[in-house]
Amino acid sequence: MKTHARLGLAILLSTALVAPAAAQELTGTLKKIKDTGTITIGHRDSSIPFSYYDDKQKVVGYAVDLCMRIVDAVKSELKMPNLQVKLNPVTSATRIPLMANGTIDLECGSTTNNLEREKQVSFTITHFVTANRFVAKKSSGIKTLADLKGKTVVSTAGTTNIKWATAANTEKNLGMNIVAAKDHAEAFLMVDTGRAAAFFMDDILLYSLVANSKNPGDWIIGSEAYTVEPYGIMLRKDDPAFKKVVDAAMVRIYKSGDINGIYEQWFLKPVPPKGINLNVPMSAQLKKVVANPTDSGDPATYQ
Repeated sequence: MKTHARLGLAILLSTALVAPAAAQELTGTLKKIKDTGTITIGHRDSSIPFSYYDDKQKVVGYAVDLCMRIVDAVKSELKMPNLQVKLNPVTSATRIPLMANGTIDLECGSTTNNLEREKQVSFTITHFVTANRFVAKKSSGIKTLADLKGKTVVSTAGTTNIKWATAANTEKNLGMNIVAAKDHAEAFLMVDTGRAAAFFMDDILLYSLVANSKNPGDWIIGSEAYTVEPYGIMLRKDDPAFKKVVDAAMVRIYKSGDINGIYEQWFLKPVPPKGINLNVPMSAQLKKVVANPTDSGDPATYQ
């Protein structure tokens, strides 16, 4: 009997030791979320239709919807149905620092995944593919990059677009005066009020800004595409456990066909705040990603 008692005690002790060990297996973002009972979503204020405030000051958008699906997957993974979701506004300039320092856990906006950024952060499966172009007033007669020689142009601080414009300005000796705006709305307003001749940004965001402007017919978006910009939801670097959960959620959205309804809601139907239909069908590049999900930051992957 004593032997059995000792054996039973040993089993109990070993079980007691295993349980905390299993709990300790959580690391990185998953552990942070479990410990705090909260997941923090970084969002934008004016990146229509990806991530923005609607007319009721509610955070909405295509990327936000995808992020909420990911949150559901995290709730399931951690068995935390009552997990709290905290919304934290970010800008082009603050999004990477706020991800790196642990303030936000997912960044749900219009952020380009590229090889340089991958040195600082990670990205999940690409959810949109766009291109860098400019918007200008039709009355300006500006149609090409060469037409902007010596003129003041604007882009948003902290974006791949302003970095490209700065490099192109030097390489092509264009003599442009490049101004950094705090967000897309401010940059667009600068062109609208004549303080800048053109605004360099991802074309899907330019289409959206024009569609929501007072006089959409006054604007022209350049036909020249300067760079390929794959968008991805951002997460912290070197966190394979969290990335596995996030990537699996995105793949499920694609493979189940749910992506089609989500995409249609934001690009092929009227969207708030003005009920305008952007009417942008899914591109061949994005269809390719849906069929074969990738988180590649190499533009060549999408060409």
